[in-house]
Amino acid sequence: MKRFNLKTSILAILFLLIASAYGFSQQGSVTVNQDQKITELLDLKKEMNKSETNSDLFRIQIYNGNVRSGAYSAQKEFLESFSEWPTKVLFENPEFKTWVGVFRSRLEADRALKRVKRKFPNAFILKPKKE
Repeated sequence: MKRFNLKTSILAILFLLIASAYGFSQQGSVTVNQDQKITELLDLKKEMNKSETNSDLFRIQIYNGNVRSGAYSAQKEFLESFSEWPTKVLFENPEFKTWVGVFRSRLEADRALKRVKRKFPNAFILKPKKE
């Protein structure tokens, strides 16, 4: 009979521990206190992105040299790997240049440059004055 009381006592204590663990569990909510200026800055940034004009476009230059065939070769090599962006070969005396992409924001151009640099390590972003 002593053994029965010991088992019952252990089970009762175990039951009480489990019940108390669930009974004292916590439920909560998170409140984010954010400065109003952060929201204003985000709205301003959205407006700036909407109001960009053609002169605010960015491109990536993958070739610059005095050999026309080099510019067209770079263009062909680029299109084999990255067909999603347009390319343009132009001549600015005395050099040929190969430009790729038309990006509306610097962030968009930076993301593309990261991919392009794997194939063209000397590529860089530029903001043409006129096209």
